[in-house]
Amino acid sequence: MLNLTFLKNNLVAGISIAMKAVPTRTSLPILECFLLEAKDGSVTLTANDMEMAVKTRLSAEVNESGKVAVDAKLFSEIVRKMPEDEVNIAVTDSLQVRITSGKTHFEIAGKDGNDFVDMPFMEKGTPIVVSQMTLKDIIEETIFSIAPNENNKMMTGELFEINNNVLRVAALDGHRIAIRYSVLPDYYEKKAVIVPGKTLNDISRILSGDASKTVNIYMGRNNILFEFEDTVLMSRLIEGEYFRINQMISDNYETKLVFNRRELLECIERSVLLVRETDKKPLILDIKDESTTLSLNSVIGSMKEEIFAEKEGKDLLIGFNPRFLIDALRAVSDEKINLYLSNSRAPGYIRDDEIGR
Repeated sequence: MLNLTFLKNNLVAGISIAMKAVPTRTSLPILECFLLEAKDGSVTLTANDMEMAVKTRLSAEVNESGKVAVDAKLFSEIVRKMPEDEVNIAVTDSLQVRITSGKTHFEIAGKDGNDFVDMPFMEKGTPIVVSQMTLKDIIEETIFSIAPNENNKMMTGELFEINNNVLRVAALDGHRIAIRYSVLPDYYEKKAVIVPGKTLNDISRILSGDASKTVNIYMGRNNILFEFEDTVLMSRLIEGEYFRINQMISDNYETKLVFNRRELLECIERSVLLVRETDKKPLILDIKDESTTLSLNSVIGSMKEEIFAEKEGKDLLIGFNPRFLIDALRAVSDEKINLYLSNSRAPGYIRDDEIGR
């Protein structure tokens, strides 16, 4: 039962994708496995940690169909160390998995594939279609604003909201908020779901970022499904109603600055050389008609740097967490960025004028 021959690189690529849904700790030993299955000439590798499931199709020569569950970590390490370009996987009737490449032979214990917890069924409906490049950009430009811990579960995910032909994705951690708008070619029924940040991080790493390749996104009641190329990834959603982000942002401002993004980023990166990880020292912006000066003082030392900015509106003295600014500027690709400020106590907004709110 089950006899397959792979090009090693193809098998390793599939393992890398499926490994993202293998749990680090679980009370169900079967979930520490991949499900390797050949059926109707198609070969798939599946992993499921009960929060997220990944199924990816592999290119292989099918000598005999069947399925087996195999320890994911051990299988991955063995395959990666194989010496030749071709790898054969054969499973005996006693569920011993024989892995052969050239003159190298391994044999490890497998488990009954019928015991594996496969990806749950989901009624798909109409997909939201975006390019891989768009989805990858959306995630990378917002993911830095999710909360790193689960003190507030809602903050560990991102809002995916469809309204007509606009997809809005938002993330916040209590100190900052990142919002990305994307105009779609088609119109859709209004819907909003909260997607776990871990899921989005994993998808971002899998996506090629190719503008010519698409992703189908299906939003269900309890799950979201991403379908692209040879891979299907399904994730549980975070339950609840997301924060009212429209009430958190404003179009009103007293001061507008236009910076060269790279110059501003490099200036702030120099300033944090004086800040330890645990320190909370603000970066001060002294904004005047003739100059904008950035300064920072800490127990290590001090820095001051004048930087060019186009200014509209009032002079202002305001402080920011420099690491938050760095995260935001690294997520933006534009050559110039617009910074909107109301007063010394109100949030600042880095915003694309073309998109607005």
